[in-house]
Amino acid sequence: MAPTVPAFAELAAPPDWRTVDFISDLHLQAADPATSAAWQQYMQSSPASAVFILGDLFEVWVGDDAAVNAPDNPGEAPGFEACCADVLHEATQRLRVFFMHGNRDFLVGTQFLDACHVTLLADPTVLTFAGQRWLLTHGDALCLDDLDYMAFRQQVRSANWQRDFLAKPLLERRAIARAIRDQSEARKRSGVSYGDVDAPAARQWLQAAQAAALIHGHTHKPADHDLGAGLARVVLSDWDLVATPPRAEVLRLTATGPFAGRLQRMALA
Repeated sequence: MAPTVPAFAELAAPPDWRTVDFISDLHLQAADPATSAAWQQYMQSSPASAVFILGDLFEVWVGDDAAVNAPDNPGEAPGFEACCADVLHEATQRLRVFFMHGNRDFLVGTQFLDACHVTLLADPTVLTFAGQRWLLTHGDALCLDDLDYMAFRQQVRSANWQRDFLAKPLLERRAIARAIRDQSEARKRSGVSYGDVDAPAARQWLQAAQAAALIHGHTHKPADHDLGAGLARVVLSDWDLVATPPRAEVLRLTATGPFAGRLQRMALA
């Protein structure tokens, strides 16, 4: 699949921001209370001026009404989505919170985000902070070799598909989401290798955005990649507090001090 260069949204950090944090791929769900608790503690204690959630905050999202309606799944803790909304709303009382859609929670809508006072971030977005331009994306749009996923992504991101899906009863939407998630887990267990971010496409995006570093999640392969010509690709970690060893990492960027303008990996687990 030939790489395409999208339009880049622009976000200039206010001059009073001193620290920004980036997280992604927490895959929050009622069945994993340990990860949810770690996220809640982080949101309550982060010293950042702003937190950027670069997709897949939730394992699945079937519509904003799930955060206000009683859950239909007997195995799901009551009010899980509403509890997450409370965590976000509390955090926004003292810092800015930005949310970017991922491949699991692309149906998170403005009703939910507005109620939490969370700002929706376009994918991709160029953030100007600490005297530099940083290109932010979830990352799935750059996994060009995964043709099956790219076709699925194009389908579910269409306005018609989303309108038809959200028109279904909540119980039916939850069942469809479980089936899709089960298929994904079965694919993982089969040993199928998932496509990684395409390096030439990443370089092309960075050059078009006039940014030196691409920050993304999605692949669950945290690393710092040198793309040459002064360009870099920085991959966020996923969160899983029940894994061995547990994973929970924040990428932190400060505007002042000895680490000014340098990304730091902060292990919380």
